[in-house]
Amino acid sequence: METATAHPVRRARRPDDVAPAVQPARRARRPDDTARFSAYCRDRDRRLRDELFADYLPLAESCARRYRRRGEPDDDLMQVAGLGLLKAIERYDPARGTCFSSYAVPTIVGEIQRHFRDHGWTVRPPRGLQEEVLRTERERVNLITRLGREPTAVEVAAGLGISVEDVLEAREAARARGRTSPDAPLGGEDDATVGDLVGDVDIGFANIDTALMAASLVATLPERERVIVNLRFHHEMTQQEIGKRIGCSQMQVSRMLRTALTRLHAQALDAGLTAAA
Repeated sequence: METATAHPVRRARRPDDVAPAVQPARRARRPDDTARFSAYCRDRDRRLRDELFADYLPLAESCARRYRRRGEPDDDLMQVAGLGLLKAIERYDPARGTCFSSYAVPTIVGEIQRHFRDHGWTVRPPRGLQEEVLRTERERVNLITRLGREPTAVEVAAGLGISVEDVLEAREAARARGRTSPDAPLGGEDDATVGDLVGDVDIGFANIDTALMAASLVATLPERERVIVNLRFHHEMTQQEIGKRIGCSQMQVSRMLRTALTRLHAQALDAGLTAAA
């Protein structure tokens, strides 16, 4: 005799089953919100404003999360979004018949975009180009969601109705928004940081003119003296080593070196290199 297969009974979803992420949206539509906003417009009660701010803060945080991983700390984004929410509360007029969330979201997003435009640049390009960067970035994110891959410059340009050159210019300008700490690690096996790649000031640059002038003076010496000066000061050879190299005694090397230096000193005086000497 066949036995009936038991099927799990699906229970009806209760309000408690709703994901927490949508709870702020439900709370934002409470029927007494219009009355509370009307009361705040009338009385400007700071405690009521703080209550409204706390109730709608999840809405601001939701707007801020859209702009994560764009080079700005999450805490800064949350603060900017909170500032936008506060401005929305101060400016909202329920008598116009508009839902507060519909008014608040553009205000919050606009505040975040102004933050990126005014404070997120290491080298600040013209404002029109800054706005173009934000537009191309939004379109890039939309295309990634739709296509499931990184879009090409041609696809971004087609979506915005602009030229490919404009997209490439915006991408180049976007690099100015990157800010890396000198203490940031390079990611290798050692403890090297970005600051290790920054060169120090070479004090030798200050002596370039003098070195070039000295080289031109040495070039006027007789060949034998020029060789001795070069071996002594460029190759740091001793007088005995120089004598073995050119086939003469150390005393002869000392005499020729002294003669060469005396001649160079006189020429340096004539050339105005007394300070360097």
